[in-house]
Amino acid sequence: MTTTIMKIIRIDKITLNIGAGKNEDMLKKGLQLLQKLSPTAPVKTTTRKRIPGWGLRPGLAIGCKVTIRDDCDALLKRLLAAKGNVLEEKNFDQSGNFSFGIPEYIDIAGLSYDPELKILGLEVAVTLGRPGFRVSRRKVRPSPIGKAHRITKEESMAFARSLGVEVH
Repeated sequence: MTTTIMKIIRIDKITLNIGAGKNEDMLKKGLQLLQKLSPTAPVKTTTRKRIPGWGLRPGLAIGCKVTIRDDCDALLKRLLAAKGNVLEEKNFDQSGNFSFGIPEYIDIAGLSYDPELKILGLEVAVTLGRPGFRVSRRKVRPSPIGKAHRITKEESMAFARSLGVEVH
């Protein structure tokens, strides 16, 4: 089977997310943890809707996230090793992306326990892409990606297996 250069799957970005709810102290700890993990600065995520039952109002910071686009391979290997290099089939979506959670940050290689942070977990979302996916995001004349060029769930699972991940 010959593959063209346009069919090669690559990592577009890795998004790390920590949900803190209304807990301001946990939000500060989450920002510190994401700062340790990534070279870029994390941002706070805010609510857009009012939900009185949960005590939420627009503009309230309820979490933090960071998007990493450069040198994702080494970080992804560390994060997958923290998960034991095992993912479930349900971690993959139909668009070819996958996500998983890490319950304790101390499982990640290179991070040691910080008494100030205590025990904290995070969510990891990996977005895959191919050359040519830019046509859907460009500013001038965007167009949809053709059906034959999209990444399927099976192709993303095969990509994860090529990284040494066991998929159940």
